[in-house]
Amino acid sequence: MSAERAEPLIRLVGVTKTYGEGGVAYQALRGIDLEVAAGEFVAIMGPSGSGKSTVMNILGCLDTPTSGAYLFRGIHVEQLDRNQRALLRRHSLGFVFQGFNLLARTSAQENVELPLLYRGETAPARHAAARAALARVGLAGWEPHTPAELSGGQQQRVAIARAIVTQPDVLLADEPTGNLDSQRSHEIMALLVELNRKQGITVLMVTHEPDMAAYARRIVTFVDGRVARDEAVPERAL
Repeated sequence: MSAERAEPLIRLVGVTKTYGEGGVAYQALRGIDLEVAAGEFVAIMGPSGSGKSTVMNILGCLDTPTSGAYLFRGIHVEQLDRNQRALLRRHSLGFVFQGFNLLARTSAQENVELPLLYRGETAPARHAAARAALARVGLAGWEPHTPAELSGGQQQRVAIARAIVTQPDVLLADEPTGNLDSQRSHEIMALLVELNRKQGITVLMVTHEPDMAAYARRIVTFVDGRVARDEAVPERAL
């Protein structure tokens, strides 16, 4: 067996991002080097304007770096065209947002089925996968309910089910507890930890809350477009 270190799932090398040109140019990222191994749970922190959201957009294939390299399983993502990035996003990445982003007049099951609809899955396959995903987040039996009939915590669970229904390699969570009270926030974080540990999903989460970041196994802190700290976090019991 080779003693060589495994290739990281995600690797950023000298990544910069500049918005605008000339005198009004703003450099959001100033040479980011970052590696994430498969199965990690990484929290990304930093003050407003530190670059944490910019780097998440790049990792999620929603934006491209101005310079530097972004490798996903060894593939240079920054060299892919728009359609190729969309395919990577569709097949390998799941997204969870602060605002849930659920369709208001659509049932929990139909919300969860949406990514599979875009992938062209058959109706029976969509139904089965959505029910299974909802069960994984503790919402078996809630399939016909609309967002208005669910609590904030339940809505975020539906959003997480929608993100994992495609069995992604990486779950990208942007302030996933930002609209929740303290109890629901801890419930959602415990769910993310369970998905990470038991399902092996790599989790990258932006948060400004230290008590939420403490659920991760590693905290990367951004300041002024650079990585200021990269620290391991002791594993916590659920």
